[in-house]
Amino acid sequence: MQRALFGRSASLAQQAAAALDGPLASRSAPALQRLERSMSSVNIPPPECMLRPLEVPLRYLFGPGPSNVPPRVLAAASRPIIGHLHPEMYEIMNDIKKGIQYAFQTDNNMTIAMSASGHAAMECAVFNVVEPGESVLITVNGIWGERVAEIAERIGANVHRLVKAPGGYYTNKEIEQAIGKHKPVLFFLAHGESSAGLCHPVDGIGDICRKHNCLFLVDTVASLGAAPIFMDKQKIDILYTGSQKALNAPPGTAPISFNEIACNKMFNRKTKPVSYLFDMRHLSNYWGCDGKPMREYHHTGPVSGFFALRESLAILAEKGLEESWRKHKEVSAYFYKGIEDLGLKLFIPDKDLRLPSVTTISIPEGYEWREMLTYIMKNHQMEMTGGLGPSISMVMRIGLMGYNCEKANADKALHALADALKNCKKSKA
Repeated sequence: MQRALFGRSASLAQQAAAALDGPLASRSAPALQRLERSMSSVNIPPPECMLRPLEVPLRYLFGPGPSNVPPRVLAAASRPIIGHLHPEMYEIMNDIKKGIQYAFQTDNNMTIAMSASGHAAMECAVFNVVEPGESVLITVNGIWGERVAEIAERIGANVHRLVKAPGGYYTNKEIEQAIGKHKPVLFFLAHGESSAGLCHPVDGIGDICRKHNCLFLVDTVASLGAAPIFMDKQKIDILYTGSQKALNAPPGTAPISFNEIACNKMFNRKTKPVSYLFDMRHLSNYWGCDGKPMREYHHTGPVSGFFALRESLAILAEKGLEESWRKHKEVSAYFYKGIEDLGLKLFIPDKDLRLPSVTTISIPEGYEWREMLTYIMKNHQMEMTGGLGPSISMVMRIGLMGYNCEKANADKALHALADALKNCKKSKA
């Protein structure tokens, strides 16, 4: 009797299992999931969007950054994760340091990559070398000077601004007069002012800063790899950049370097930097720059981001800096001619002051720039952008940098612009 009951129970169990694997199961599974959720102890259900696969469109990133990333760099970023404190990770970080030294043209030992975007490097520089009450002088000819000024004010610095219209150029005489007047501990200049499309000359400014015992801080987020910069030769005390432009890597890492003069100021502070995460006393150890035998835990670095940055620096080393500079100059000159052939006006009149990686075009008369950019995105799957900060409503910005720096891409951008000029409404005013 018991055997018969067990037999019938087993048969029913098999039938139930078959039903769960059959067509009925596919129909009843959502209902079962809803039942399980209704009996769950959580009050917030899983969002429907998280139950769909990730979808990302393919686009031409011809704005001021990020730019499209080479398959080789994407492949590097997809490699298996290792521990951020593993010996192999330290070797990769050492490689990155050497790659940054090459890109910056510096022998500085205090050379690292921030675990965040270029803004983090900007804050790291100011937080570590400026103390409350100290005087700083900042050129403001676009948004990046505005940002550095605000960062310095937030930590209590005495901020002096040297203001010009977007894309304005400073003579060395103007800079020295302002430094002599304000006696700053830090002078800031954006080498690549991407909001205006300006590549500012640097020669001679380092000598002025040394003469006045002032640190020279330079932003090369939009220019590194696209225009020549020589940290040691040009006597730049602190230099930083971002990963996502001419360096070919995804956003999220930011190389920065301090020379011995900057380190002397940085490590002989009276007060601690306001940020623990950006404190170079800790970061120098994490990157093996402080001479200590052991690296201690400070934060968990972006392992995949460092893989990508290392690969992007390897591409730059293989190509060579001079070839990268030459290519950006050649493609940008080709693009400038195409822009002028369309009847458009380049925002920076002096060709020697134009940023090779990001071209700025004066908004064509009678056109609404937002409408043009929306049309280009919709019909060409292509990103171009308007101005930023003080250059809003003044310019449109097109970036052809790193992996995107090709004449074929310049032709694509010119075709999209011509199409927008033809099909977007022009006002009668």
